[in-house]
Amino acid sequence: METVNETAVATETLKVESENQENARVIDFKMVTFSLSGKDYAIDIMHVKEIAKAGRFTYVPNTLPFVLGVYNLRGDIIPILDLRLFFNIEVPPRQENKLENMLILNVDDQIFGLVVDKIDKVVGVQRSTVQPPHPLFGDINIKYIDGVVESNNRLYVLLDVTRIFSSKETYEAGEKNVQASRPQAIPSVGMPQSAPRMSDGPMEKTPGDLAKSISKSAETAPAPAENIDLKFISESLKNYAGFNVSSVNESWVKHRYNEWAKLKNAKNPQLQTKEEADEFLKPFWSSCTNSWWTKDYAEKLEKILPENSAKQIIVWNPGCGKGMETYSLACVLKKKYPDARVRIYAQDIDLLSVSNAALMSVPANISSDWYSPYLTKKANGDYTFNQDIKDSIMFEYHDCKNTNALPMVDVIFARDILSLLDENSQEVVVSDFLEKMKGNAVAIIGENEVMPASFNFGEKTVDTIVAYSKD
Repeated sequence: METVNETAVATETLKVESENQENARVIDFKMVTFSLSGKDYAIDIMHVKEIAKAGRFTYVPNTLPFVLGVYNLRGDIIPILDLRLFFNIEVPPRQENKLENMLILNVDDQIFGLVVDKIDKVVGVQRSTVQPPHPLFGDINIKYIDGVVESNNRLYVLLDVTRIFSSKETYEAGEKNVQASRPQAIPSVGMPQSAPRMSDGPMEKTPGDLAKSISKSAETAPAPAENIDLKFISESLKNYAGFNVSSVNESWVKHRYNEWAKLKNAKNPQLQTKEEADEFLKPFWSSCTNSWWTKDYAEKLEKILPENSAKQIIVWNPGCGKGMETYSLACVLKKKYPDARVRIYAQDIDLLSVSNAALMSVPANISSDWYSPYLTKKANGDYTFNQDIKDSIMFEYHDCKNTNALPMVDVIFARDILSLLDENSQEVVVSDFLEKMKGNAVAIIGENEVMPASFNFGEKTVDTIVAYSKD
């Protein structure tokens, strides 16, 4: 009997080992996936140094249109290229303060940023499943496609970044050896002709050459103000304003510091008072903070909210403050979901504000604005929100860092509060967001905030408002 058991155990062990070996063979190639103009693309993860969000790049004159400028990446000045412009893909008009999605690449020992529409995730596949490219799979020249691969019912165009972004010498060497070094592509017979693309043939300078020349020029240029150690700024913002600099807002703080240095006309403009800290942060806060919303902002928010036919819409609004934001949000939700019962859990750690919010009156100057369908006039002539709006809101004292016994929610509206939490608390709160979000729910945070780098969210943008969804 013992012999039989030992044989069974040995057989099971071999089976497990065989399965592990089989799994190891299945995934032997990883790629970072992203989208351009609604189509799925990918890059070998070995070329991706990191992902980042940034904006307000420093313009470099006399460069090709796809070069957006240079950017300070933790002290290194790197060139930023727009992959959409490089491939002649239409790009919507840029907004001045919008953060771009960037892949930080390392090709031929040259580091540069690549702007794309949306960065998706890391996908593991078996290298043998990568098929030769076909002209119909991409909007780009076929010689820059390494292949196509399917994963989870999505077809990815795998770009050959070595051929795209190598120097001219490497490019020309690759042209001579292309037939021997890569699978044969299906001939582009009958492929429709289009306007010449920047990637259709050898250029005087490839992106790799441009990157090197831009970086070399940057080395001799005066260092921008954001190169200066921002540690003292971070400490001052925390001490004077309770503002925590982290990956949630670091990009904005760096750009603001650069502006601040110019504004103060000083080499080392420290924040020495609470008033200075408040002035520094003034552009950070989202639109209509601590005020009644404009019609324009209300319409943008309504547009970004997801379609939802549920009979009840559950909303979590941590950091509701005095209540103006919550009442405004309730009106937008009522317009967006007229047939649903809206329930807003409005929370704050300011007990006085939460206590007084339910008794709030509405100033006469907004009574004829977009709020008017949701207002009623009291006997003394003052305006207040109608009973339907009031009944939809539950104001309560609660710290979002603590356990929150809320039901699953359709909308999380938490503008600017992440920046008032330390990094550990940010992780806890965002984890709570994910745990409480329904499958089609969205989370809206501050206009100058991004979700912590350790979380993967889908994104939808309307003007300066970003709605994050479960990936």
